Amino acid sequence: MASGTGPSTGDATLRRRIEPWQFEAYFDPRQLRKEACMLSEVRWGASPRTWRESSLNTTSHVEINFIEKFTSGRSLRPAVRCSMTWFLSWSPCWECARAIREFLHQHPNVSLVIYVARLYWHVDEQNRQGLRDLVTSGVRVQIMSDSEYRHCWRNFVNFPPGQEAGWPRFPPMWTTLYALELSCILLSLPPCLKISRRRQYRLIVFQLILQTCHYRAIPPQVLSAAELMHPLVAWC
Repeated sequence: MASGTGPSTGDATLRRRIEPWQFEAYFDPRQLRKEACMLSEVRWGASPRTWRESSLNTTSHVEINFIEKFTSGRSLRPAVRCSMTWFLSWSPCWECARAIREFLHQHPNVSLVIYVARLYWHVDEQNRQGLRDLVTSGVRVQIMSDSEYRHCWRNFVNFPPGQEAGWPRFPPMWTTLYALELSCILLSLPPCLKISRRRQYRLIVFQLILQTCHYRAIPPQVLSAAELMHPLVAWC
């Protein structure tokens, strides 16, 4: 891609790109937008070519939409490896997690990595177990960092000319909060992140409450990323 230009008009993925305002609206970890967005990449075997697609919620969740579209009228050859990467504005709910596991069980040649901007109803035990089951089945689930935001901006967003480095830089505080909570989920610990909405002030409040069990079980490298956080901290 030439410096100073937007996405090439010859780019086969251009029709599947989303607008900059959509990317920021859907993937801002500070907002609790109801709709969900998926940005997906698929690679076959050793081919250097990557198939990219963007999709939003319709009558079904984006994960279900992807699976149905991917398997519809397609013959998946077991001998050919297929690598998938999903960038999700919300983590999968327990029902979607179950559908993903069934899909991967039926297609053992497929591997999947999932990056999420936010955790969907993360205090619900069914959703927490769904994420644990995904990881147990071989799926890598991770909170999006600035590296993933940069990648998505350059490959999925119809950014203006000269704005190839213009992806939104969200404060790392929110990434750290969700990473801590994801660690709690995968370690079967109680929730450490509480999110509430104060409608009278139109504020979304993030509250981090760490218990002794969290300090004992969460990996040191995850805790060290939050070294400035006290056992009880709230942000708006």
